[in-house]
Amino acid sequence: MNGNTAEKLVFTAEDAPGKNEKYLDSKKWNKQDTTWAMSLFGTAIGAGVLFLPINAGAGGLLSLLLITILAFPVMYYSHRALAKMIYASNSADEGITGTIREYFGNKASVIFNIVYFFSIYTILLMYSVALTNTTSSFMVNQLHMNEPPRAILSLVLVLGLIAILNFGQDITVKVMSMLVFPFIASLLFIAISLIPQWNTSMLSFSSVATPSTATGYFNMVWLILPIIVFSFNHSPIISSFVMKQRATYGIQATDAKCSQIQKVCYIMTFSVVMFFVWSSVLSLTPNDLALAKEQNLSILSYLANSLNSPLIAIAAPIIAFVAVTKSFLGHYVGVYEVMRDMVIAAGRARGKNLKEKTVKTVILVFVVLTCWYTAYTNPSILGLIDSLSGPLVASILCLLPMYAINKVPALTKYKGKLSNVFVTVVGVLTVLASLKALF
Repeated sequence: MNGNTAEKLVFTAEDAPGKNEKYLDSKKWNKQDTTWAMSLFGTAIGAGVLFLPINAGAGGLLSLLLITILAFPVMYYSHRALAKMIYASNSADEGITGTIREYFGNKASVIFNIVYFFSIYTILLMYSVALTNTTSSFMVNQLHMNEPPRAILSLVLVLGLIAILNFGQDITVKVMSMLVFPFIASLLFIAISLIPQWNTSMLSFSSVATPSTATGYFNMVWLILPIIVFSFNHSPIISSFVMKQRATYGIQATDAKCSQIQKVCYIMTFSVVMFFVWSSVLSLTPNDLALAKEQNLSILSYLANSLNSPLIAIAAPIIAFVAVTKSFLGHYVGVYEVMRDMVIAAGRARGKNLKEKTVKTVILVFVVLTCWYTAYTNPSILGLIDSLSGPLVASILCLLPMYAINKVPALTKYKGKLSNVFVTVVGVLTVLASLKALF
């Protein structure tokens, strides 16, 4: 899921119709379609959206326009391709890992798990930094306190998040899921509240150094792809989504029904996110956005510090804190599940059957120490997205489905489509962007 969360909906055999039950009419829009459209909508909008306006606006009007043009097709066609890959599999009920095992074998499944682990683990590190910066900024700018020692603040925050998980992962996921729609409502509230602050400084192609050559324009597109892929990613929920449609409408109608629901969901997602992005960017100047990037803050924290609005000054950082906390906890669940399997497998390879308590302790110590160290060193959040998170997500969301469509006989009918070329190009450029960001 999105840059946003690693929470999963669980599909079980109980959800499938019995032999004497009929599938729903796929030509009609049913109540379940609304439920899934809203579930995808809520999952697709996460804390990653809080960093999108900074990259969107820091490059001036052209960058903002390019993100507006590319956001919907990148989100729609990449997740559609992933849905197609999964729906044709007989092992989709085991999640995407089962699908890959069926298509490419056990070794490929192991490699995928490693890539998937690092894709969500790097997001966990990023949110550790974001949470520390959000809290520190709030204490200094809104509460007018002295800036706390970063080493102590980051450790307290990371330990606090881990303590929350002691209430139980299932309870934590449910609580975090309940916060999804209040978070979306708060984004709309902030976006509307910012309208009186709009200015015209962004509405000039010369507001920031604008590329003057074809290479310059290409580089601009290249550098904004990782944040687009990251901000709208919700790939972990696609397996459950596809399996539910197969069980409800039958395999013949699954592809068309998935497309219909995803289209409705992504129109809503695009509308809400881009309204928030445009409203945030129009409330600031390009120099403000460049400063926000330099200060390593989310757009909400920067808005709270820079605008003369008591309401936004209090509401924005609290919303950012809740959003980042929600996403951290959701991604921790995903990290824990994958890392647990990896630790147990590593133990068995050495002839040891590790106890559950030992496995849990190893994971907790690893997560606490690495998240604490990363939050303390304060690396660039957008830099992490450009160099690690965006490319890793793109390899799963864009390149993997395209490779499967070209190699797996069951997916042959999806070959030769223009959208495949688009998704492949986006995936390749996003992965290569990591090299550009590092060098």
